[in-house]
Amino acid sequence: MTDTLKDALRKAAMFCAYQERTQQDVRDRLKDWGVWGDDAEEVIAELIQQNYLNEERFARSFAGGKFRVKSWGRRKIQQHLQQRGITGYNLQQAMKEIAPDDYRQTLAALLDKKRQSLRDDNPLVIKQKLVRYALSKGYESELVFSVLGDE
Repeated sequence: MTDTLKDALRKAAMFCAYQERTQQDVRDRLKDWGVWGDDAEEVIAELIQQNYLNEERFARSFAGGKFRVKSWGRRKIQQHLQQRGITGYNLQQAMKEIAPDDYRQTLAALLDKKRQSLRDDNPLVIKQKLVRYALSKGYESELVFSVLGDE
């Protein structure tokens, strides 16, 4: 391994140690540093071997964090993971981070909080705004209507 590659590996290791990354994040950063092609793949392989880079770990922490902190729904989380190159097994593992009971409770709490901020006399308009809000957060329409129907 050349000095340039060793330097790139060291910088990439620090980049990955700071926060979980995907292979594509690292590839993009290496390209910014002037490392691409087989050299970039060699650095990525070394990062995986040293456990700095683990896409399953990234997917799990991303999904759990976005759900707990931002109250995103499964659809939005899946979409963002797919945009970052996470598919298949890693995507399935990420979705397991969201407990079904917590998911429904979070949606109900989100809708209650949103309802407090709405100022309208027409219940149909309020329901429409709540549905639109929940869908924009990435929740499934069946679940949204189910939660709104329970109230």
